[in-house]
Amino acid sequence: MITMKKKISISLMVVYLGIVATTSVVVASNVTYDHRAIVIDGKRRVLVSGSIHYPRSTPEMWPDLIQKSKDGGLDIIETYVFWNSHEPLRAQYDFSGRKDLVKFVKLVGEAGLYVHLRIGPYVCAEWNYGGFPLWLHFIPGIKFRTDNEPFKDEMQRFTTYIVDLMKKNDLYASQGGPIILSQIENEYGNIDVAYGSAAKSYIKWAANMAVSLDTGVPWVMCQQADAPAPIINTCNGFYCDQFTPTSNNSPKLWTENWSGWFTSFGGNIPYRPVEDLAFAVARFYQRGGTMQNYYMYHGGTNFDRTSGGPFISTTYDYDAPIDEYGIIRQPKWGHLKDVHKAIKLCEAAMVATDPTYPSLGPNLEATVYKTESGLCSAFLANLGTNADATVKFNGNSYQLPAWSVSILPDCKNVVLNTAKINSMAMLPKFIPHSLKYNLDSSGEIQQTWGWFREPIGISKTQAFVKPGLLEQINITADKSDYLWYSSSIIIKGNEPFLQNGSQTVLHVESLGHGLHAFINGKLAATRFGTAGNSKISVDIPAILNTGKNKVDLLSLTVGLANYGAFFDLAGAGVTGPALLRSSNGGLTLDLSSQPWTYQVGLKGEDLDLASGSSSVWDSSVFPKNQPLTWYKTSFDAPDGNDPVGLEFTGMGKGEAWVNGQSIGRYWPAFSSPSSGCSDNCDYRGPYNEKKCRKNCGKPPQTLYHVPRSWVKPSGNILVVFEEIGGDPTKISLATKKVGSMCSHVSETHPAPVDMWNTDETDKKLEPMLLLECPSPDEVISSIKFASFGTPQGSCGSYTHGKCRTFRALPLVRKACVGARSCKIGVSIDTFGDPCTGVKKSLAVEAICG
Repeated sequence: MITMKKKISISLMVVYLGIVATTSVVVASNVTYDHRAIVIDGKRRVLVSGSIHYPRSTPEMWPDLIQKSKDGGLDIIETYVFWNSHEPLRAQYDFSGRKDLVKFVKLVGEAGLYVHLRIGPYVCAEWNYGGFPLWLHFIPGIKFRTDNEPFKDEMQRFTTYIVDLMKKNDLYASQGGPIILSQIENEYGNIDVAYGSAAKSYIKWAANMAVSLDTGVPWVMCQQADAPAPIINTCNGFYCDQFTPTSNNSPKLWTENWSGWFTSFGGNIPYRPVEDLAFAVARFYQRGGTMQNYYMYHGGTNFDRTSGGPFISTTYDYDAPIDEYGIIRQPKWGHLKDVHKAIKLCEAAMVATDPTYPSLGPNLEATVYKTESGLCSAFLANLGTNADATVKFNGNSYQLPAWSVSILPDCKNVVLNTAKINSMAMLPKFIPHSLKYNLDSSGEIQQTWGWFREPIGISKTQAFVKPGLLEQINITADKSDYLWYSSSIIIKGNEPFLQNGSQTVLHVESLGHGLHAFINGKLAATRFGTAGNSKISVDIPAILNTGKNKVDLLSLTVGLANYGAFFDLAGAGVTGPALLRSSNGGLTLDLSSQPWTYQVGLKGEDLDLASGSSSVWDSSVFPKNQPLTWYKTSFDAPDGNDPVGLEFTGMGKGEAWVNGQSIGRYWPAFSSPSSGCSDNCDYRGPYNEKKCRKNCGKPPQTLYHVPRSWVKPSGNILVVFEEIGGDPTKISLATKKVGSMCSHVSETHPAPVDMWNTDETDKKLEPMLLLECPSPDEVISSIKFASFGTPQGSCGSYTHGKCRTFRALPLVRKACVGARSCKIGVSIDTFGDPCTGVKKSLAVEAICG
């Protein structure tokens, strides 16, 4: 290992040790707040939080996710509470498996972290129906999220149940537990104007109700400027540095710092550059913030039919610091970890005083926290989006890249600049694995599949007849994505719309989200809405026979609405009109008001085909690329412990189950738009969810997470319901692991924050290149690339520049190969000077094994 340890001043060492002491606290007995910060056991705190939603991962994944969050510098884990998961039927509760909220909170506390419990109970969260259970919709006289007695009764009953459950398990800080904050309601201020004057009385009621539950910890409301005291109103958004709490007695808190954005079926994949995210974080703390939360820190997976939207994808990766599979995303995780360390070095000064803002010039801002005792920390920001700047501060000169913040814990030395990344990057890769194959009688490899053809139209005795076209959600109560509408038409042959040789057209309008139309048992049309417009209007060529003709419409949902004023009233299904008319615009026959037969769900759902245990599976001639077909096969799990995914390229749309567990909806047939993407998005300048996109012209998701705890070494059952037609023999397994890891550090980078906790004499700190294998069982096995000078490119595609030294590769190999981690000083002292007067950097790509 090549490293040069240095030491900073005694005053900074005292600050650092003070931080270590405060972050070792794992429980609290008293949590309050003042205008400056959350106060825990009498001490103001600078806190870093991250969202992990327990049902979007598994209990087996939780300890690792929590530990990685702690290692990344978090103090708090924030989670919503998902009402519809816990109370699927009124007064019948479920806290098992992925829904075990108590276990999750306890694990967070045992790891030495705090919890922010966002009860809501409306959560939004791209979660089905915003987290509300569907039975709530059918309570007489109910109106959601307003001053409505039936709704308030149910909201108070569930909120009280959750609070009592936490108290029963001694989980609030006032009981010695980890919960230090709770939230009531959620982003209501974004839409409350639509509810009129009743919104104000509702918010006042919600605040009073929450406080009356006597949790012993503060309550917050995000995006609610009129939150009544003692509720703390907080900020959500990509940037919250300019946010000011309504009350002068409240601290500045950021409950949702969006680390990326969610993905929709048929959409591009959003991502957020870490330089911009780090800039937003540093700006928030620079301007007086003392708690911010990443939404998400681990996004996870929308298993089952939990995704909302509609059209929200099954992956909820969110470009988070820990990816959907539980693997650290580098350099995002590592760079943010360094940001957290740098900010913590400033904690003692930050919580002791209010900031001042000495002038530096246009688009430049200095913020200083200086106490009477002599503690001093500063932030220097360049808010410009194009030009780097040189600033004078405290008699010293500092280089500030555009759109960056430098952090100076002692008001003198820069320990981190948000635009300069010391953390390594990682290139994850999926390794393909075949499903289990058998040999047939001829010795050829043959995959063993069973299949079942879903009947077209009405096949269940529970079907019923009603005149007219009915809205879907009111009928299904979301017990299934599917609802059959079936009717018949008697054709005599002399109907006006059949005259003059014109073609007959079946015109159908639907509130969405998808529609399959069958005429006389044959598929005539398939249409889907989009994330921006779920409604469907379709004209279907109809070949009708003399006599009785059958029309079967299969309407489907892709997750219920989760956001917006009155989102609960957004309907679905074929509400009409449904018309038979001539293609030349002649007379029509209105089918809308005639009797229709309705069937909730599919025959295969009633037969519990998802479990794989039914005896109805056929093994005769195998149907590929057929709509409404169930498939079943078995497979062995890949060796090892790497995360597992199922690759669905070749399939259309549907849902899949592994050993009876739903891995969610799949839809690889729905590709994203072909334009609007950039693999190298400029981080400089304000970010929004449309700015940085990738994967244009491709399905946004073809790989679907299968938690390791759901599979056995062998004999696993895969069941697939294919809705529009696909080839299941093309389904394969994949394991995800880190391929290459890289780092590219220049001579002008600040030294790593870790170097500020050293034991040597006062010397100039030098930049360091850091490499570390993600698994403790792996070591650096090879160096694919190393160049000191002017290397170009990015991880996986580095090239040598015109300026280079041939000493880099052997020196890096000697320092790193065989070790799990290594540090290398980035300077001419280490590598020599291949080109005098040129700014140089070191780029390395390594492989672990």
